[in-house]
Amino acid sequence: MKASLTFLGSGTSMGVPTLGCTCAVCTSTDPRNNRMRPSVAIRFHEASERNADARERLVLIDTGQEFRIQALRDHILRVDAVLYTHPHADHILGLDDLRPLTFKNATPTPLYADADTIATIRRIFDYTFRTENRYPTSARVELVEIPTVPGTTIDIHGVLFERVAVIHGRSEITGFRFGSAAYLTDMSDLSEDSIKRLANLDILILDALRREPHPSHSHLDKSIALAQRIGAKRTYFTHISHDLDHGPVSAELPAGIYLAYDGLRLEFEIA
Repeated sequence: MKASLTFLGSGTSMGVPTLGCTCAVCTSTDPRNNRMRPSVAIRFHEASERNADARERLVLIDTGQEFRIQALRDHILRVDAVLYTHPHADHILGLDDLRPLTFKNATPTPLYADADTIATIRRIFDYTFRTENRYPTSARVELVEIPTVPGTTIDIHGVLFERVAVIHGRSEITGFRFGSAAYLTDMSDLSEDSIKRLANLDILILDALRREPHPSHSHLDKSIALAQRIGAKRTYFTHISHDLDHGPVSAELPAGIYLAYDGLRLEFEIA
């Protein structure tokens, strides 16, 4: 089954341009150097024989601070589910902007996350999830815990999203494989088990923050080495800081490896 993935954002937690910075990338006229907080939208059509209500489905991975702007730009009219990678601000703070999109759904929109992420979301968005004195126009959502055991899968309208463990500094967070694509943002390293789960990919999306090593994110050379080891047909780097200028860096990347940019849409097989 065909699917598409759109990069809603490909930047870091501070975005690019970064506030207060006048470097060459932050002042660049290349639109590919304008990077909102990292998120993707995945679209696929259900097979009619599996569901009489077959139509396009849309699954988000993360909702950063600019989600409203990203959704307007990408013409997102409804959301069927959201998968969260971890509880940092640049991945969850756009949750409240789901509100008008969830009003259209017959049932609460599921938000899938691990236990730590659920705890943080409940604390920050208490007015959404409290049972008493709940804000009347809160997002119509429900939190669904993702077990962190190896091989965990989530069935979203007939498509399996597999949890892939990702090392993010001192923490283990969540990446996802779906069909022939995988999305691993905020990654500093991968275990051998996770690498095995990424075999035979058409599209691999990896964190590549900057040229210099970083304690909680993979840097350019390390990401290139991981991409070559995993061997996907195409690899795209995301969570890119203002240290990487899209044009010059793209020219030096090995064949089959690319920098992502906001608005880029890729097609792949999802089931």
